[in-house]
Amino acid sequence: MKKLVFYIYALVLFSVLSTGCKKSFLDENLKSAYAPENTLVDPLGFEAAIAGLQNTVRDQYEGDQGIIATMASGTDIARNGQATSAMVPYESYGQLNSQDVASAGFWRWGYKTINSANQIIDAVESGKTSLTPAQKTGYIAEAKFFRAYAYNFMSSLYGGIPLLKHSLTAPKTDFVRAPADSVLNFIITDLTYAAANLPDFAKLTAQGRINKSAASQLLALVYLRANKPDLAEAEAKKVIANGALRLIKTRYGIKKDQPGDPFSDMFIYGNMRRNQGNAEAIWVIEQNYNVPGGFSPTDQRRRCWVPFYVNIPGMLIADSLGGRGIGRIRPTNWWTYNLYKKNDMRNSPYNIHRKFYYNDPASPKYGQQVVVTGFDTIQNIYAHTTKWNYYTDQEPFGTITYKDRIQMRLGETYLLLAEAQFQQGKLAEAAASINQLRTRANADQVQASDISLDFILDERARELAAEEDRRVTLMRTGTLFNRAQKYNPTSAGSIKPYNQLLPIPQAEIDLNKDAKLDQNTGY
Repeated sequence: MKKLVFYIYALVLFSVLSTGCKKSFLDENLKSAYAPENTLVDPLGFEAAIAGLQNTVRDQYEGDQGIIATMASGTDIARNGQATSAMVPYESYGQLNSQDVASAGFWRWGYKTINSANQIIDAVESGKTSLTPAQKTGYIAEAKFFRAYAYNFMSSLYGGIPLLKHSLTAPKTDFVRAPADSVLNFIITDLTYAAANLPDFAKLTAQGRINKSAASQLLALVYLRANKPDLAEAEAKKVIANGALRLIKTRYGIKKDQPGDPFSDMFIYGNMRRNQGNAEAIWVIEQNYNVPGGFSPTDQRRRCWVPFYVNIPGMLIADSLGGRGIGRIRPTNWWTYNLYKKNDMRNSPYNIHRKFYYNDPASPKYGQQVVVTGFDTIQNIYAHTTKWNYYTDQEPFGTITYKDRIQMRLGETYLLLAEAQFQQGKLAEAAASINQLRTRANADQVQASDISLDFILDERARELAAEEDRRVTLMRTGTLFNRAQKYNPTSAGSIKPYNQLLPIPQAEIDLNKDAKLDQNTGY
């Protein structure tokens, strides 16, 4: 074998040396390297590109471990527990400025996603591929969905932003911010195409691929942002009418014979995907332990939402307690004590963990309820959602959350529908939409007179806590300032009306030397 390897090496070396003086050898002719011009030519190359785009989307909260926590902390539902430096300005708003780490990370992720989507679209439209017409349409639809997803996230955070419609092949230093309406119209155009051309669930080549209902769901949300509630209502109804989707109202899955309820079943790892029985799921980002590329390296959701109970003497890591958290997020008292009524299934012990008991057999307090005061209630012991509970013996410290992520589900569709109906003055219909969720949760029914934007946001907090990007929801509805002041005493004194938008990263402004990239007011 050694002789064979040496022979091949010598042959290759001879070939290189014998051609080294020829000019043609110096000409660039990519054959083994990956580049758009030689990769995005056939289905195999486009499949790889779509997989790469999905991977980029999954890494939405890359960077500092606490960046995902900024989507909840400093809002109406949460405050900082064990904070990273990136989290601090999102609770103490006076420290939020154009040098902000999280804001820069969101900006970087957004344009990375957009440029990756643009590369796919530009390559399909180049006329230099072997794709069939159906394949071209399919790849463009997928790329446009993810481009729209990124633009929606970005424009919700920053308002008007530069529109990048084609991939960049050279440095660009003359970006200007497009008006917010222009960005919304561009997103709507992308999603209209995606909704018309993406496959339904039954025709997906793999269950992790994006589908028609996901495009309609996002389009409904964007129509709400664009003040087109009638169109938002129509898109939400399309999703609800899909026969493959239904609210989970009965027990299912791997723990259906154990204590629990239908709502908690959706958030058990092994139950979250459609092929695992979750008929409410519209878009699930699938993750797997010990699979190359099977997880996002900075996905810290369990560490964020589960308290650092192992800091309490007499407490051991347990899967029944959610695995090992470190308490980055502590829900506000409003969320903890005032939001839910006792009979609401979403408030059951299977969905909100409120009581802890010493579980170390060596402790003299073994079996007794844990009662703590002071700072311990901010980081170590507090009521928390169980949606991010997850544990594996192979990775007990929970550095990364290998749990699937439900990005969209039918529960939110009814809330978007109710919001669209409310905006049109259809209060009775909005109440009926919300009652679909409240019936499933065994909660009291609401009437038309109960419906307001605040009530809908309350219901979103009950239904979607720790799922939705709460900050983005409050930003898009223009309610972040008022609700943080009302429900989050930690942030009430520092938040200002201009914090409805994030600062444009100063580094982006400085690099943009050939045009003015305007900063948001207040920063």
